[in-house]
Amino acid sequence: MSDTVNWAYCTNGFADHRLAEALEVLSDLGYAGAAITLDRGHLDPYSPGLAAEVSRIAGLLGRLGLAAVVETGGRYTLDPWRKHHPTLISDGAGRRAEFLTTAMRIAADLGAPVVHLWSGVRPDGMTEEEAYARLAGQCERLLDEADRTGVTLGFEPEPGMLVADLDGFERLRGMLGAHPRFGLTLDIGHCHCVEREDVSACVRRALPYTVHVQIEDMRRRVHEHLEFGEGEIDFVPVLTELRGYSGLVAVELARHSHAAPQVARRSIDFLRRAHERAGTEVAGAGRTAGEG
Repeated sequence: MSDTVNWAYCTNGFADHRLAEALEVLSDLGYAGAAITLDRGHLDPYSPGLAAEVSRIAGLLGRLGLAAVVETGGRYTLDPWRKHHPTLISDGAGRRAEFLTTAMRIAADLGAPVVHLWSGVRPDGMTEEEAYARLAGQCERLLDEADRTGVTLGFEPEPGMLVADLDGFERLRGMLGAHPRFGLTLDIGHCHCVEREDVSACVRRALPYTVHVQIEDMRRRVHEHLEFGEGEIDFVPVLTELRGYSGLVAVELARHSHAAPQVARRSIDFLRRAHERAGTEVAGAGRTAGEG
């Protein structure tokens, strides 16, 4: 397998740091990139000084040698009362679409190839078919902007939302004609939480259209992002299946900002050890096959 993985960290796990400080910490720890969540304090999409701040952060990413993707999962970015609202399928969907359009333009200015998004919860009184049709229509318009800006959408299945698993993603992708700029954000913990297949099988299934990876530990049927070693996932076979993937693999621990530098250090140390073991197992399997 590849000797290197592009480890990254989601900046929603550095909510108590200024963005520039978070990027410098990640660089010092050896991360290759950052998944930047647009939110208050971290490239606030509604800041009057947004353009200048984007330019400043783009320069910093370049100086630090960090790659980036843009994530859009801020809890109260659009509505101070309702988490993750509005969505692409709720009332006020236009505001979410405008925000995602801004995110794509920010990504283009940062040199970030991927913008992450998700469906939201199906509104009461709306059938599943109606919700998928509304979501597909919004995504078609967003893909027009993706073509203009040259970025790719990385759609994340999220437990509890309309599109909660790989089946739902593949259904939506099919409705969009397998558009080349409509890819998958593959969350490893979510696979363990909700999918019928084991995580390694999910990775094999999803890898052809995966454009961004989020990673954390998790327990079956419990949607709680955990530090590595606190859940149930065996990461060695998962990392073996990720060989050949060249994008960012971003640790997502949004509720751990109180100890962000320490958690980020423990996370990359754990992942490096697991990746080394995965490489050893692949090499051993290759030698055994050769001897046969």
